[in-house]
Amino acid sequence: MLISLESRLDNVIFRMGFAPSRSAARQIVRHRHVEVNGRPVDVPSYQVAPGDEVAVRPKSRDLETVQVSLEARTRPALVEWLVLDEKNRVGRMTRRPTRQDIPLAVQEQLIVELYSK
Repeated sequence: MLISLESRLDNVIFRMGFAPSRSAARQIVRHRHVEVNGRPVDVPSYQVAPGDEVAVRPKSRDLETVQVSLEARTRPALVEWLVLDEKNRVGRMTRRPTRQDIPLAVQEQLIVELYSK
């Protein structure tokens, strides 16, 4: 479950630093400022696969939100399963994340117990 959540396009945009928060990343995606493998995508829940190239569209590369987020360094450190070219606003998922790669303190068993009632 956490791996599929971590592979969502809006989360990948946030992890790459193109947005200051996940909600801002969701808005950037919904406004068609992002493309995956050269095609515009406006669905925040789009599942990014290993090898997919995620980029800010050429017309949107100078968006203030993207520039401020990249310059502010308010995002967490880039995770191992993503590579980023900040200058060209392009990133790539190199592999699917594992549970150990996800820096969230979540106890999955508690979620399962909650929904199993």
